[in-house]
Amino acid sequence: MQKDFGKIGFILAAIGSSIGLGHIWRFPTATGTSGGSAFVLLFLGIALSIGITMLIAEMLIGQQGRKNVPDSFKHIAHNEKTPWRFMGLVLFAGPVTLTFYCAVLGWVLYYLVYVSFHLPSDFATSKAIFIDFSSSMQQLPYQILCFAIILFITAYSIVHGIKGIEKLNYILMPMLFVIFFGLLFYAMSLHSFSQSIAFMFKPDFSKINSQVVIDAMGQVFFSLSLGAGTILTYSSHMSKQQNLLSSAFCIVFSGIIISLVAGLMIFAFVFEYGDVKHVSDGPGLVFITLPVMFGHFGIFGNVLSIFFMIGLLFAGISSTVSLLEPCVKYLDDRTKFSRSIITYGVTFLIFVVGVIVIFSMNAEFSSYLTFFGRNLFDWSVWLSANILLTWGSFFGSLFIGYFIPKATLRQWTIGFFRYECIFELWLFCLRVLAPLMILVIFIARLSSILQQT
Repeated sequence: MQKDFGKIGFILAAIGSSIGLGHIWRFPTATGTSGGSAFVLLFLGIALSIGITMLIAEMLIGQQGRKNVPDSFKHIAHNEKTPWRFMGLVLFAGPVTLTFYCAVLGWVLYYLVYVSFHLPSDFATSKAIFIDFSSSMQQLPYQILCFAIILFITAYSIVHGIKGIEKLNYILMPMLFVIFFGLLFYAMSLHSFSQSIAFMFKPDFSKINSQVVIDAMGQVFFSLSLGAGTILTYSSHMSKQQNLLSSAFCIVFSGIIISLVAGLMIFAFVFEYGDVKHVSDGPGLVFITLPVMFGHFGIFGNVLSIFFMIGLLFAGISSTVSLLEPCVKYLDDRTKFSRSIITYGVTFLIFVVGVIVIFSMNAEFSSYLTFFGRNLFDWSVWLSANILLTWGSFFGSLFIGYFIPKATLRQWTIGFFRYECIFELWLFCLRVLAPLMILVIFIARLSSILQQT
């Protein structure tokens, strides 16, 4: 008999799966490159409408199916041969994502144990440190070592199953919030904090264009761990009496809070000791710009950097655990091997592929592992975000919105959608707005890559 989450345990695990690099690294990056407040306002609106809609749909599949990803679809469809069993393909999303996600967390680990104690004094030095670690031959063994450490921590954390994941998030999530709110309170003492607030919240609708809208939709999608089977798998261990609406609000609001805290804090540091142009530094905002900012604080900057990187590491590991669990659960249900053997076996395969992905960023090997203008690292990111996660959510929304009879859906949701109008609004968002959003994101990203190649 499978073990279940407690009510708080499920919410913390789901929050842990959604809060990761997407909120703390990608959100400030996207905010800086997509118009500041214009992007933030769109992100909030989409997260609180379509985001919650899709989250509830995926939780419903897990709660009613009570099994691994493909078996949950077969159980709900009452048909072992249903075409919906091919939704098991989303199980590839987690391992593929981990090949680059753990590599990035390896950068975080390196910055925690080394760069935080040797903060650069200028942007040229900071950029050189980042490029050297991510692409030079001399640093390659250290990058692979950091990648292996992150994978081992991930595997070790889920060997003990749901209860192990629950205990992990009981520790990591409160500590994560403590660290980031502590950093926020310090940022509030800076003269630039008011400038950070204005950048993120002062409405400037002139900056809203089609690209900002697409970026906001993509951020919502990426930040909620939708389409990877994570929420579905975790939901299969929740109580049938769990209120999905309140759970979804807790998950989304927690993610929004961490995103806003990270943005306010990071931009306050940038405005205090940097230049306005640095808010749009993209992915280098965390690994190039912030270390220089921290360097201006002297010894206290080292402390700030250490705590920031610890928080980022905690958030990332809670996400890597959730990305690996769906695949492990499926193999655990379908094979006679122990959970420990399955976990470390899958992790080893991810390590092998991940090392090749890391080699693709290396200056000496990149040309051999680059196809159509992108190296394997970039292709892993693109495949995960634009194919596996995107279409997993698309077909999951269609399954709940169209395949399940409306009367059955009403029965499943009567406990938290007390009013008929709320249920109808949710169903409209699920049947029309959610698939439309996914298609718009996919078409935009596909057009972008076709133009580049």
